[in-house]
Amino acid sequence: MPNDLPEMRASHEDRDRALDVLRVAGGDGRLSAEELDTRVESALKARTLGELARLTADLPDLPGAGDVLVISQDGGSYVKDGRWPVPARIDLRTKLCRVTLDLTDALITSNVLRIDAEMEHGRLVIVGAPGTVIDTDGLELTYSKLKVRSTAPDAPARLRIELTGTLRHAKVIERRPRR
Repeated sequence: MPNDLPEMRASHEDRDRALDVLRVAGGDGRLSAEELDTRVESALKARTLGELARLTADLPDLPGAGDVLVISQDGGSYVKDGRWPVPARIDLRTKLCRVTLDLTDALITSNVLRIDAEMEHGRLVIVGAPGTVIDTDGLELTYSKLKVRSTAPDAPARLRIELTGTLRHAKVIERRPRR
């Protein structure tokens, strides 16, 4: 939370950001259940940015919308799974590489994830939770395949993944999490 204008009125978006930080901290064991409940209640009632900042000052921030994860690799495999913070954008530059992005337990702080891909002779596997929609309209395919179920551009989504860029002899596969 910004500390430069502590008396400025908080918006719904400001409260939502603070609640995300609190929920992640509770899930990580940084706050007890009682303290989490107390802080969530206070965040919902907060009127100013200063009040929200005091509730989250002793907790780590979540990644911001400007963060970019750069994956640049030749050969082998790259896996992101577990409780990892999903940025708003992923820059994917790979050759002869299998990339797996498992969003099942990921910390998703935005409703849109843009993946800019330049893949050659590789595979991108996206494991998405229910409510994930993958939009492949921005991809240029050369001898490449898509195995993606959810491509409706106007479908309601908890997370919309926008794939753009170029695939050469590559494949994008969408999987659902294992139960």
